[in-house]
Amino acid sequence: MSLVSNGNGHLACNGTEKPFKIFVGYDPREDLAYEVCCHSLHKRSSIPIEITPIKQSELRKSGLYWRERGQTESTEFSFSRFLTPYLANYEGWAMFVDCDFLYLNDIKELRDLVDDKYAIMCVQHDYTPKEKTKMDGVVQTVYPRKNWSSMVLYNCGHPKNKMLTPDVVNSQTGAFLHRFQWLEDHEIGSIPFVWNFLVGHNKVEENDPSSTFPKAIHYTLGGPWFDAWKDCEFGELWLNELEEYKKEANKKPEN
Repeated sequence: MSLVSNGNGHLACNGTEKPFKIFVGYDPREDLAYEVCCHSLHKRSSIPIEITPIKQSELRKSGLYWRERGQTESTEFSFSRFLTPYLANYEGWAMFVDCDFLYLNDIKELRDLVDDKYAIMCVQHDYTPKEKTKMDGVVQTVYPRKNWSSMVLYNCGHPKNKMLTPDVVNSQTGAFLHRFQWLEDHEIGSIPFVWNFLVGHNKVEENDPSSTFPKAIHYTLGGPWFDAWKDCEFGELWLNELEEYKKEANKKPEN
C-alpha cells in the first residue's frame, strides 16, 4: 500500500509521518477503561498516534452535540461517535473505537489495512446477544449490524462521509447511524474479526490460533472495571494492563 494515495496518505508535506488520529468514546462510568485502552494503544504502537476522547460534556459546551439521551443509549458516546469525520476535519483516515477495548497488537497493522475505495472499514459481525443486560445493568439492545460501529476506520475525506455533520448526528435515528445508512454496502470495507474480538461471542480456534487470537479485545458485555465482570474471559489481560498503566501514571512528575 502506498503511503500517499488520493490525498489521504500518511505523510505530511515535509515528509514526516502524520499521527494516526484515534477518537475513543469516553463515559465517566468507564474512565479506567478509557485510560487502559489508550495505554494499550500507545504501548504497542510503532507509528505516531493522536488520541482524542469523545466527551459528551465538552461537545455540548462547544455546541457540537445537543440531542437528548435516549433510553436505549448504553453510553454517553452512543451517537457522538459519528462526529469522528467532522472532528478529523474530513481529512485522511481516522479511527473511532469504544473505550472498552484492549489492544494487544500494533495499531500500524490495522492502519495498514485501509483502502481508499471504501468510505469506512469495520469488522462486520453477525452478532445477536443473548443477554438482556450488559455492563452495569443497562438494557441490551438488538439491531442489524450490531457492534459494527464500535470500531470503525473512517475515510474522512470520502464525499459520503461529509454528510456526517453535527446537524445530522444530532437529528438522525439510531438505525440510520449505527447501520451506516448514508452508505451503499459496497462502500463498507471488511476487517478481520480479531480487531474487534467480542468477548463471549468470538472464539479462539484451537486448530488455528494464529489467525483467530484477538489483536484487539472488545469487552462488549462488560469488563473487569465493573464488579459483575471481574472474572470475564480475557479479564486477566485487562487487569495486567491496568497495573502497568497505574505504575506508569505514578512515575509521571506532577506539574
